[in-house]
Amino acid sequence: MQLSATPYEERLTAPRSWWFISFLVGVSFALILLPFGTLPMLGGLVGGTAAAAVVASSYGSPRIRVVGDSLIAGEARIPVSALGSSEILDPDEARAWRTYKADVRAFLLLRSYIPRALRVEVTDPEDPTPYLYLSTREPEALAAAIEAAKSSTKA
Repeated sequence: MQLSATPYEERLTAPRSWWFISFLVGVSFALILLPFGTLPMLGGLVGGTAAAAVVASSYGSPRIRVVGDSLIAGEARIPVSALGSSEILDPDEARAWRTYKADVRAFLLLRSYIPRALRVEVTDPEDPTPYLYLSTREPEALAAAIEAAKSSTKA
């Protein structure tokens, strides 16, 4: 597999407030187990916090990568040859594409805590997906990496 000309990798980490909420879930488990004693209370605190942190980390931290001739977004792997033009979305436009402009057939790697996004058209006639909506903190760099990967596969 050939590496892309401009490698790109981004992890969409969960916001700090999610980690605080994970701790609060642990506190609530500790309070539930308080009548059973100190040891169950501490187990509830540690276990509840750990379980909530695992959920926050697994949902809140997908990766977007451009590797070789593929765009990997979360669990989706799309060859760059099947991608068309990219549109960088500012916060207002990203909100519009998440709501009233959205197409139910589109692939959305949507994280509401990331205000900007990149919308990439899918040009493969066999694929019913009209576009990819990718929440990203660096849409310019992602668009450039996709274009670089497309031009390196054509060469």
